[in-house]
Amino acid sequence: METRTKIALVTGGSRGLGKNSALKIAQKGLDVIITYHSNKEEAENTVAEIQALGRKAIAYQLDTRNVNSFDALVKTLGDHLEQNTGSRNIDFLVNNAGTALYAPIPEVTEEQLDEIVDIHFKGVFFLTQKFLPFINEGGGIINVSSGLARFALPGSSVYGSVKAAVDMLTRYQAKELGIRKIKSNVVAPGAIETDFGGGRTRDDGQVNAMVAGATALGRAGLPDDIGGVVAFLCTEDAGWINGQRIEASGGMFL
Repeated sequence: METRTKIALVTGGSRGLGKNSALKIAQKGLDVIITYHSNKEEAENTVAEIQALGRKAIAYQLDTRNVNSFDALVKTLGDHLEQNTGSRNIDFLVNNAGTALYAPIPEVTEEQLDEIVDIHFKGVFFLTQKFLPFINEGGGIINVSSGLARFALPGSSVYGSVKAAVDMLTRYQAKELGIRKIKSNVVAPGAIETDFGGGRTRDDGQVNAMVAGATALGRAGLPDDIGGVVAFLCTEDAGWINGQRIEASGGMFL
């Protein structure tokens, strides 16, 4: 009997950590669906890279701030899967999409706070809720958090606090979804050299040096340091890991 190929959905999978995660998941033998916010060409390039690895892939536009758009994504994606696999279901949901906010507490506006909450918490909560009926038993949820939920750096009060909420939400997901054998875990990157937050860690020499100095392994992180951890959680080898926060930061601020 032929074993069904498992499928992972990675939000924000067209670039940065999301792209690296999508590629590493494909290397593990899964088919991959990615979402992108605005850059369709970038997303299609990522799809092509996944297909070059011999896996199936497709990209959909999604703004995780817009909860009202989630039903349409679930339906469109479900129709595609049903037509191509005979099932509307996926196996893993990777909640990766996000933006940064660097602002000291006195300068944070209500609009800025609302946007971060909408993207990183409300969007994560309700996108997961919408897909729950379509996650196979034995599958999993991987929420991408941040080292900033453990240590505090000036300017990241809103982002770090919301990511801490995601860490706690993950434990509740693990508790409530265990009856369906669905696991939920957090991957919390440290500072990574990507275009996230305007490429701050990658391009600002002072920030990069600060991160390297605060990290036991002596450098800032790279996307390759994170994607494989996410991919591992999409394999049977990680089947007994549940409700955990795995920080991949090279030992930052130990």
